[in-house]
Amino acid sequence: MIKNKFLNGIRNYIQLAVFVMTAAIGFQFYIYVSQLTGSGPVTVPRPEGVEGFLPIGALMGWKHFITTGAWDIIHPAAMVFLGFAVFVSFLLPKSFCSWFCPVGTLSEWIWKFGEIKLGKNYQIHKWIDLPLRGLKYGLLVFFVYIISQMNAADIGSFLESPYYKTADVKMLYFFARISGFAAIVLVLLVVLSIFFRNFWCRYACPYGALLGIFSIFSPSRIRRNPETCTNCNKCHHACPFHLPVNQKTHILSPDCSGCMDCVGVCPSKDTLNLKSLLFDKILNIPQVGLLVVIIFFSMVYFATITGHWRSQLPENELRMWIKQENISESQHPSVQFKRN
Repeated sequence: MIKNKFLNGIRNYIQLAVFVMTAAIGFQFYIYVSQLTGSGPVTVPRPEGVEGFLPIGALMGWKHFITTGAWDIIHPAAMVFLGFAVFVSFLLPKSFCSWFCPVGTLSEWIWKFGEIKLGKNYQIHKWIDLPLRGLKYGLLVFFVYIISQMNAADIGSFLESPYYKTADVKMLYFFARISGFAAIVLVLLVVLSIFFRNFWCRYACPYGALLGIFSIFSPSRIRRNPETCTNCNKCHHACPFHLPVNQKTHILSPDCSGCMDCVGVCPSKDTLNLKSLLFDKILNIPQVGLLVVIIFFSMVYFATITGHWRSQLPENELRMWIKQENISESQHPSVQFKRN
């Protein structure tokens, strides 16, 4: 029993490790930027992992790479993170969200805290839930449309702009110097997440919407054997997105995050599992976790040895732009969107 509890909890350990790593990267970046804004030497190196919070820049970088073959040298790790998220979410349906994303982890911790304190979580009525779920796809369409209207020259100009060069610093300042309105929105999201499971992920995350689209075409699926199913409904109650796992023979939904929670609570052997057509086998919880970790570190290692991981922005130039962040040149550049 202890062994099964440990194996079923592997995802939580991976989530915790990634969250701690993200927090450490954020703290290191804070010290790095603080030293850059001063007049003394910079003794703390810039952590490339902070670029994982620049998904829009990564989308632009990928389009620029596909159309020109040129890799983004300012925030190259952003493209690696997006590539990893898309690939692993295709291979193992949307598993980036439930196994790796620190925002998804924080959201999960909040609703589980609410479940403990309130005794349960609530579910928004279907006639409100459906249009709300469309919000994240609307945001995704908006960003994709804007980027699609930019040709290679437009994107190249943006990737070389002072605004983009300091985009990671601006993201840090968003939290370190948070505005009153942003603070109210964040508090509201936290409160809503206490009552409703994964409120941000389910309704407002365009990143998750993109990964959900790729996951639809995944060769892996959660499958249920109705012949051995005892209809205990534990899988349905365990699903963080309220999917009807107990009624389907397989789950085909952009909301399925591959968390394997339904598999972990199923009391009937070989009734629920994740079947991968690519590997032609059933994957258990430890195997899914191992694959996610191996894919991530393999991609980071390959990007590092090929020169596609570390930023080539000179430290002195970044320091100059940070100190002049309020001048007009560092604001969002005006781009004339053109059709290719």
